[in-house]
Amino acid sequence: MSDKFLVTGATGFVGQGFIAMLKRQGVQYCAVARRAVGDSVIMPAMDGQTDWQALLPGVGVVVHTAARVHLLADDAINPLAEYRKVNVEGTINLARQAAQAGVRRFIFISSIKVHGEKNRDGLPFSADDQPKPEDAYAISKYEAEQGLLELARTAGMQVVIIRPPLVYGAGVKANFDLLVRAIMRGIPLPLGAISNRRSLVALENLLDLIWTCAHHPAASNQVFLVSDGEDVSTPELIRRLAFALKVPARLFYVPVSLFRGLAFLLGRKNIASRLCDSLLLDIEKTCRTLQWRPPLTMMQALEDTARFYRSQR
Repeated sequence: MSDKFLVTGATGFVGQGFIAMLKRQGVQYCAVARRAVGDSVIMPAMDGQTDWQALLPGVGVVVHTAARVHLLADDAINPLAEYRKVNVEGTINLARQAAQAGVRRFIFISSIKVHGEKNRDGLPFSADDQPKPEDAYAISKYEAEQGLLELARTAGMQVVIIRPPLVYGAGVKANFDLLVRAIMRGIPLPLGAISNRRSLVALENLLDLIWTCAHHPAASNQVFLVSDGEDVSTPELIRRLAFALKVPARLFYVPVSLFRGLAFLLGRKNIASRLCDSLLLDIEKTCRTLQWRPPLTMMQALEDTARFYRSQR
């Protein structure tokens, strides 16, 4: 396949990873970011007014990872309006110009949050479930999805939507990074009593699926969920990480109700929910439609992640 790729979000975790994959495979690409990094093109604003025409000639596939990301403490006066500027208006504007330029396929990295914050009735989310986004970020992602699918119907450009859960790997930031560093430092964690189940996806598995979606004929105009294909409780994830990091897993037991209550008093209710609630994904449609399987097991990916962290000591 000789398609040239345009990749947005070149400074982001997923964008950087995908660009590195394209470099390894010798594939032509244009990387776009809001600030200078490597050989990227600087695009300070990615909203409904951005002009993409100079970057789209010769592009066959757009991989759109750029977004106004989810913030636990958003201080915007109208968060939904701010998310919509980038995640909805910016996405549809790029897609419309891409369709006009003859781009073959547009891959949109959405979020499992369009389905909600946790499973209902103990059932895993599947790609065909009716989305129920609960916050401004998730609403904006779902609205972007709807706009893209409508554009696919009217403009003829193929659209692929991927909804990942938490993405982890070497160089990951935010809460996963904080958890790994806490384990490395031997900090006792009051999470031993949690009995949830959560799906995660290693960066390499997500990148492999994006590559597959760029080329597989059956991916056209489809929505896919992605994960490592195995699920863990929060305590089990900590034990696996500790094993990979070659340090003890220092867990102690606090009743979940007490842990949630303390988190609420400290203004950390959302973090407690992510640690305690279940969020399972059913990726059967993805595997069946694309004849795809995650190339790395979760343990292999955690070992790779741990090697990165041990090298930073």
